[in-house]
Amino acid sequence: MSAVDFIEVYDAALSSADCAAIVQRMQQSTQLQPGQVGGGVHPELKRSRDLRISGNAQWLEVEQRLQQAVFSGLLRYLRRYPQVLISPLMLQVEASDGQPRRLAADDFPGMDDAALVELARTCLRPGAINLQWYAAGEGGYPYWHCELFPRDPGGETLHRHLLWTLYLNDDFNEGETEFLFQQRKVAPRTGSLLIAPTAFTHTHRGNRPQAGDKFIATSWILFQSAQRLYGQTAG
Repeated sequence: MSAVDFIEVYDAALSSADCAAIVQRMQQSTQLQPGQVGGGVHPELKRSRDLRISGNAQWLEVEQRLQQAVFSGLLRYLRRYPQVLISPLMLQVEASDGQPRRLAADDFPGMDDAALVELARTCLRPGAINLQWYAAGEGGYPYWHCELFPRDPGGETLHRHLLWTLYLNDDFNEGETEFLFQQRKVAPRTGSLLIAPTAFTHTHRGNRPQAGDKFIATSWILFQSAQRLYGQTAG
């Protein structure tokens, strides 16, 4: 049995036509900005042209389509790894006798899609989507990094639970997403969706594309706020 690395790739999460349309819009956009890392613009760590589409009315339809694709992938991920929800949150459900009991991994195979959707939306929320353009031979994110860090006073970056990347093209060489400890390189394929944990265990980098530019959409899946999960008395 192969080791579990918690890195999942779902092919055809988005159609090739949708991906091509997003790439074309990016190439024509006047809103692209130098790519940032957690500490700001540092091209020696990450070199790209980025476009945050969340909150941008011109990109609302694209954002919704991407979030739908990611949510479908998330449900598949939760089916395989129910601990994503039950390990950190110790969830309770109502038993047949009306008394609360802890939700267990064994409950997930028999859970219908509607119940899983409700559970996911109760516990998790989508992050803001960033489109990224890496130029051939120079663009990339070669610095080994993770997605979980105490950057902002509100702790928003500490709420990141899963990362995702949706590859918008594959007409280039190299440009893999490489995970350090898992010793795994994920080769971009148009429309495929990568989901993995955000913590240091999944330290990763984006290798430089060669002989063609690389385009991706990326973000995180976050926990709901403490107030949403536990009420106003949380803290």
